[in-house]
Amino acid sequence: MAKPKTAYVCSECGAHSVKWAGQCPECTAWNTLAEVRFAASKVPAEGAPVASGIDMLPDDLERRHVTGFAEFDRVLGGGLVPGAVTLLGGDPGVGKSTLLQQIAANLAADLKVLYATGEESLRQVGQRAQRLGLAPDELKLLADTSLDNVLEQARTVSASVVVVDSIQTMASLELPSAPGSVAQLRECVGRIVQFAKQNEVSVFIIGHVTKEGAIAGPRVVEHMVDTVLYFESDPASRYTLIRSVKNRFGASGEMGVFAMTGEGFRQVRNPSAIFLSRESAAEPGSIVSVAWEGSRPLLVEIQALVADGATSYPKRLATGIDQNRLALLLAVLQRHGDIALGPEDVFVNVVGGLRIGETAVDLPALLAIVSSFRDRHCAEGLVSFGEVGLAGEIRPVRFGEERVAAAAKQGFTRALVPAANVPRKAPEGIEIVPIRRVRQAIEEAF
Repeated sequence: MAKPKTAYVCSECGAHSVKWAGQCPECTAWNTLAEVRFAASKVPAEGAPVASGIDMLPDDLERRHVTGFAEFDRVLGGGLVPGAVTLLGGDPGVGKSTLLQQIAANLAADLKVLYATGEESLRQVGQRAQRLGLAPDELKLLADTSLDNVLEQARTVSASVVVVDSIQTMASLELPSAPGSVAQLRECVGRIVQFAKQNEVSVFIIGHVTKEGAIAGPRVVEHMVDTVLYFESDPASRYTLIRSVKNRFGASGEMGVFAMTGEGFRQVRNPSAIFLSRESAAEPGSIVSVAWEGSRPLLVEIQALVADGATSYPKRLATGIDQNRLALLLAVLQRHGDIALGPEDVFVNVVGGLRIGETAVDLPALLAIVSSFRDRHCAEGLVSFGEVGLAGEIRPVRFGEERVAAAAKQGFTRALVPAANVPRKAPEGIEIVPIRRVRQAIEEAF
């Protein structure tokens, strides 16, 4: 058998070096190279997998497990796929362990589930289950930091679902490095993925995040798993968003909304209701837009505030939308809307702490700015969406008909939409106003 290889791995970027140095040659960080022994390659066993034709695959290729949360199933792409490895990350205390324990308890009613924790004792896990009102007798619990034992216990109980809390606490006995190191993370995740694919076991992995909000460890960890989910939570809000940034079995960018209660997480079936406030929508500087999150429309309120600048350097602050888009909208507004806001402070905010990355909120953000500047509220029951071009034109966005239909279901009676997004047959109860230029949008909104 080949001898284990020794190398020096940077704890910051994961770069390899054949000899020790005070500074990493890749990221130039100091005193980050640590000696690591890599496991020797093994000769494939006699029972190794062999190649097979696609006609030999099972008939239930579309089979998925329901987690008990429709919002979480939506984020996963329709349910939990057998053999899928899902990485869940989020800030400390956001509720990662709480949510996965609830999901594990729901799945344990029909499947064999193993909940392995390296951060808590079995008593602590039992206290949380008692607090959440969970009493699944079929759920198997394990408190250990040895990945070898976790996978062995999963085989012993014939588990169909395994929860690993967290990957930074797990270590393989084949490597001498400490848990959470670059080598351990890469080796542990690789073994988990291999175990999941060969045995068709669905695995949830909880991952710690850095202060920048990314999963701690090398980037290759996110490439190895099938699905990467992130918690997005505002400490001042009782609502929590879970967004998929990678999904091999569904749409990336899908979002699920949950509310944290004393009995654990509760799914929000109508997310548009928590991002809308009909009282504030009637005030100057507020307008409702229709954003597209994953595979569904979401009604959000865009607010703007234009105030006299207190200094010679006016402020331009955007929360929830791209900061650069705000500067672009102000330039277009001055050039094609004859409204100059040079000395004014301008603030734009998306209500509810939601971050919108698409350009469909350009038009409502621009109208909210004009509404605050003129101290005039927009027409009652108005909703709008559309991209604003540099030439002052209003460009279409994707899923225009679906956005209009969602606004009509929420009771809105008038919609300012790009001319190319006007549906052939408008839904009942809503008036569609096609918009081609910025100046026309300002006239129609007021």
